[in-house]
Amino acid sequence: MTIKPADKPASLTPLASTGAPSFVVFLRLAPLTLAVFIAFLTIGLQLPVLPLHLKDALGMNATMVGVVVGAQFAAALLSRAWAGNQADLHGAKRAVVMGFMAAAVSALIYLASLALLDRPALSVLVLLAGRVVLALGESLVVTGAMSWGIALVGPQHGGKVMAWLGIAIYAAMACGAPLGVAVSHVYGFAGICLVSLAIALLALVLIAGLRPVAPGASRRTPFYKVLGAVWQPGLGLALSSVGFGVITAFIALLFAARGWGDSSLAFTSFGVAFIIARLLFAHLPDRIGGARVALVCVLIEALGQLLIWQADASALAYAGAALTGFGYSLAFPGFGVEAMRRAPPQTRGLAMGAYVAFLDLSLGVTSPLAGALASQVGVQGVYLAGAVLVGLSMLVALHLMRSPGEGT
Repeated sequence: MTIKPADKPASLTPLASTGAPSFVVFLRLAPLTLAVFIAFLTIGLQLPVLPLHLKDALGMNATMVGVVVGAQFAAALLSRAWAGNQADLHGAKRAVVMGFMAAAVSALIYLASLALLDRPALSVLVLLAGRVVLALGESLVVTGAMSWGIALVGPQHGGKVMAWLGIAIYAAMACGAPLGVAVSHVYGFAGICLVSLAIALLALVLIAGLRPVAPGASRRTPFYKVLGAVWQPGLGLALSSVGFGVITAFIALLFAARGWGDSSLAFTSFGVAFIIARLLFAHLPDRIGGARVALVCVLIEALGQLLIWQADASALAYAGAALTGFGYSLAFPGFGVEAMRRAPPQTRGLAMGAYVAFLDLSLGVTSPLAGALASQVGVQGVYLAGAVLVGLSMLVALHLMRSPGEGT
């Protein structure tokens, strides 16, 4: 149902640009942040389990693991424009609700793939279908939640919106990874599917009681118009996201290859460092400029990738994952603030969709290419490549510092 501007509750008017402390912003965003956290536990559960399921239960090689993992991000890329327009035209709440429903359906598709274990190729195809549906859900949730959050607190707090929602997403991944390993050990991949379904339904129940905000646009905006405004910070996001991508897809395989045991603590190290950085420094992109923050953070992230590349013990890999998470944490809102400043106010949902599409592009391309590289030079080599590509995003940050966007 389309919400008319007159229907927007007075309590949901954006916070004033002056006198709104971070705690007030946090309280306004807290219910939405909690719902996003619960929903993304679904993805967190799968991070350490899906690559090993593909390798051990279905006999797939590293290249195919990269293809299946990357399929979610490729599908999300193709759905960002649609998801952004859904949020702008029909309301952010509707987009988020649709996203949670899609996540529930993807869990059912995953469950169906288990009936085909004796036909591995077909089972992988069903898993791919589940990844595509999950991608649609993730795209709707992220785009809708960002649009909803910015409408709640105002664009002057856009960096905080991205920071807090990012905390929810990566906290869910940090908590979900060891939970996924525990569930898998007891109940196998079927347990992962059932818990994922329950989590998606719980998020749907939680979001149902939250009040909507009015749609921000009355007609569809062509994607290319917004893409032209955000492509430069989007390129910075794409390059900086490579570090996250190679941890997501290959850290479990690295630990297995090195005989280091359970990899879930690497995801937890990444997530905890990510959260600490945002708790301490989430205000910086709004205060001193997104490009300045991104410049420092991608350097830290690149150092983390180099540490994993050189790691000869699991403790060093944990430290590298933590540095990667700490640096990537503020790279996303840093480049994101620059994207928001360059986009028309009435298309913020679509602009955020276009911006996040660069993350999808990065992860969708990184996973299969890194898988092919791992097949040739070993899994550890993908982290040297990750360091190089993350380092290139420093050049984008420097360029953005020299050409600041117009305020919105």
